[in-house]
This record gives sequence, structure tokens and C-alpha cells, in this order.
Amino acid sequence: QVQLTESGGGLVQPGGSLTLSCAASGFIFNYGAITWFRQAPGKERQGVACIENKDDSTVYANAVKGRFTISKDAAKNVVYLQMNNLKPEDTAVYHCATHSWCGSFEYDVWGQGTQVTVSS
Repeated sequence: QVQLTESGGGLVQPGGSLTLSCAASGFIFNYGAITWFRQAPGKERQGVACIENKDDSTVYANAVKGRFTISKDAAKNVVYLQMNNLKPEDTAVYHCATHSWCGSFEYDVWGQGTQVTVSS
């Protein structure tokens, strides 16, 4: 089974930017879609951005639309999440996951996550 490893998190001031990476131990683009989701303490898991592997179409949560961009590098087997204009409410552990399509919330594989903290 493929393993996913997230990286790129950290502490950033409001308005700052981070780029998260999701590296896979195997070829992940056989899965239908790759999602970034986040979970903050005491809050439910929230899907943030998703990319369909069949046509590279993307879906974003309203809370991040216009600020976050999901992309992939098939040659490197990596999926990225570019996060701009970060807000304190973006603070969470960010995970990448594979699933059948962006409309499904049943994830097949996900990583341990990377912490993003937005604070002044």
C-alpha cells in the first residue's frame, strides 16, 4: 500500500505563505483523486482542496478559495498545496489523502500530517 508523507508546515504570520508537499512511496496517480484535508483541535476534519487525476480538475473549500492552490508533479509523484494570505483560522494539522474522486469523503490512504500554525 502506498504511504504518504506531508512536509512544509510551520509557523507563519497572518498574511504569510507556505507550500505543503505530499510525497508518495508509490505511484499515487492511479487513484481517482488526491485531497488535502485539515484538522484543528476540537474540530471536525475539513476537506481543503482536491485534484482529480483524470483531468486535473480541482475543488476547493469556500474558506480557502482564492488563497490556496493544489497542484501535482506526476514525474516527482508529489502533490502540493500552495497557501497564501494565511489566516489564524487556517491553523491545523494538514494531511494529504487518496480517494476515488473529489466528491467522496472516504479516504483510502493518508499521511501523518504536517502542522501549520498561523499566529503573530
